[in-house]
Amino acid sequence: MALIKSISGIRGTIGGAPGEGLSPVDIVKFTSAFATWVKSNNPQGRITIVIGRDARISGEMFRNLVVGTLQGMGIDVIDLGLSTTPTVEMAVNMENAQAGIILTASHNPKQWNALKLLNERGEFISAADGQAVLDMAEKEQFDYADVNQLGRHLVMDGYIQKHIEKILNLPLVDRDAIAAKGFRIVVDAVNSTGGIAVPMLLKALGVEAITELYCTPDGKFPHNPEPLPEHLRDLSETVVKQKAHLGISVDPDVDRLALVCEDGEMFGEEYTLVAVADYVLKNTPGNTVSNLSSTRALRVVTEKYKQKYFASAVGEVNVVEMMKANNAIIGGEGNGGIIYPELHNGRDALVGIALFLTHLAKYGKSVSMLRATYPNYFISKNKIELTPEINVDEILSRVHEKYAKQPVNTIDGLKIEFDHTWVHLRKSNTEPIIRIYSEAENMVTADNLANKIIRDIKEFTSEMMLK
Repeated sequence: MALIKSISGIRGTIGGAPGEGLSPVDIVKFTSAFATWVKSNNPQGRITIVIGRDARISGEMFRNLVVGTLQGMGIDVIDLGLSTTPTVEMAVNMENAQAGIILTASHNPKQWNALKLLNERGEFISAADGQAVLDMAEKEQFDYADVNQLGRHLVMDGYIQKHIEKILNLPLVDRDAIAAKGFRIVVDAVNSTGGIAVPMLLKALGVEAITELYCTPDGKFPHNPEPLPEHLRDLSETVVKQKAHLGISVDPDVDRLALVCEDGEMFGEEYTLVAVADYVLKNTPGNTVSNLSSTRALRVVTEKYKQKYFASAVGEVNVVEMMKANNAIIGGEGNGGIIYPELHNGRDALVGIALFLTHLAKYGKSVSMLRATYPNYFISKNKIELTPEINVDEILSRVHEKYAKQPVNTIDGLKIEFDHTWVHLRKSNTEPIIRIYSEAENMVTADNLANKIIRDIKEFTSEMMLK
């Protein structure tokens, strides 16, 4: 069993002893801690928290515990039921709520669930706020309401439709252009809430030929729910078989978007954001942001329009903060996460679909031909495990010193740039591990760069052990 307590939320496997998995006791404890934190920031008046969940099997049980706990804290609950992460984020703002909780373990397998915590702006809470919540949970600093002050529970249907209406009203979403193309699209929603939201969005955009693959929201994931190429074989084969123009895959909470070309090849999750940013920049000049481990292609596309690209630390909250600081008009992460501030400050596969389809409709050629217009980069993902006695920070410092003449970024680990290649080293906060991502114009070069850095780390480790 596993329980991971991080600044962005509480994630774990359902069941087991308290403190070992995400048991009912743990769900109540961490919900109580978050409610206490929200109350401390809103000492006057009643408090409302919006919740919504993905379709995973534990969702109903999880929802019942969270709702009851919030009511016990004297907090009113607006319950969106089966929903998506971006829909809950938007609803916090639209309902003038003081916070939000998304009940989803995102791309994790079915035995996992999680509490994702939102502030009053519908954005993930900051690192400092997340730590405050964890501290409250550790100390069990809770004070529940008396019987006359219990919170109310309001079930509110139809918020996915409201979300879609907001998307349709965006100036850069052209429903008529999309409808006129007569797109044939296959959707793999991994039997979660994307099975509700994505077909609903496509129909609203005028797409009539939709093949639904795994769109029953029962939480019975037919494959690993992370939308990676190795998990999308059924989608790829169905696109070719149906002679579809496009395949669309989303993760269980619909904040990551992966695309399949008409020939069954992957568009590339790193390139979802690149393509959408290309369309947005073409029509609205402005800056862009992605995290340090995302493809260089976004920078290339941004500079093509003579705009500025900025890199943030890994994590959605860090991307959003960097976007705000630099007035970015589009941003996100290389895992297929698109953040379009004109709608809201959160990763949103639905707005990504609408913008991509508009881009494709106006481009007028195939998805594979659109993909060919972007520079090719390949990312190699590796890690090296060290013994517990090794000082990981010292290792990173030694690597930094060796490559000090290269452009270096240290806001999140260590990123070193070499002309058109880069390598990013990040240490784990829980294990003596360094994750090593490298990117180049071909995979062989990316792998060679990563292996070179791994050899450096082993050399420095040996030297440190001899001292």
